[in-house]
Amino acid sequence: MKKIILFLCVVSFVLAGSHLLAAKRIMELKIGRGEAKVNVMEGSAQILQAGKKTWRPLNLGDILRGGDEVNTGSKARLELVLPDYSAVRFAGNSHFKVLQVDSGGDTTSRNMKFHLAVGRTWANVSKAVGKKGQFELRSENAVAGVRGTIYRMNVEKDKSALVRVYDGTVHVSGGGPAMEPPPMIGPPQKITGPTTIPGPKKVTMEEWVFIIKSMQQISIAADGTAQKPRDFTNKEDRDEWVDWNKARDQELGSD
Repeated sequence: MKKIILFLCVVSFVLAGSHLLAAKRIMELKIGRGEAKVNVMEGSAQILQAGKKTWRPLNLGDILRGGDEVNTGSKARLELVLPDYSAVRFAGNSHFKVLQVDSGGDTTSRNMKFHLAVGRTWANVSKAVGKKGQFELRSENAVAGVRGTIYRMNVEKDKSALVRVYDGTVHVSGGGPAMEPPPMIGPPQKITGPTTIPGPKKVTMEEWVFIIKSMQQISIAADGTAQKPRDFTNKEDRDEWVDWNKARDQELGSD
């Protein structure tokens, strides 16, 4: 019996130690204010930096800032780490733009915003964002904002969207800035000019706001109308993308 208790203690110590080491590794990343760093890069992705005219390959360790756009390849997995050590991940065939990263002058007023034109994203938002700070995932038809939680957003080609919450609460409202999906991803090539992203526009649809809690989801149709939030199960939610993200969250000491 004593051997069993000793074994369990050792296992607990090892698991706790692994989480602490993972957390330490993430905290050791040098991330400046206004930056998001590529912490995991599987497959390929292209970046169009703000003010540039040519797409180039995105690499592990690269820095993203406000105005940068990214296309991920069909089998890509991309993880970004933000100044407050929140993690944002994107699946393959995703197109997103960094709207804002930590533009505040102190740790209590950080604002981090991403626009997802099409694809899948997963956000593990640090509670260190602060009372005055906010993290937002946007699509053309919805804005999902939080101050510390785990959730994800899928955006289809027809602009319909799905938001699922795993921990905490998310405020989802109608209307986000428009952003056209990109052409098919290929090797870096010259283009006629930087992609123009229209600014905020008047929302013609009926305004709506929902608070989505843990293990709840909301679906937004292509015309911007929202279905009533409902519960979802682990069984219907589970797939390779979800499993990978949950594993990454554990590696980073989130659970």
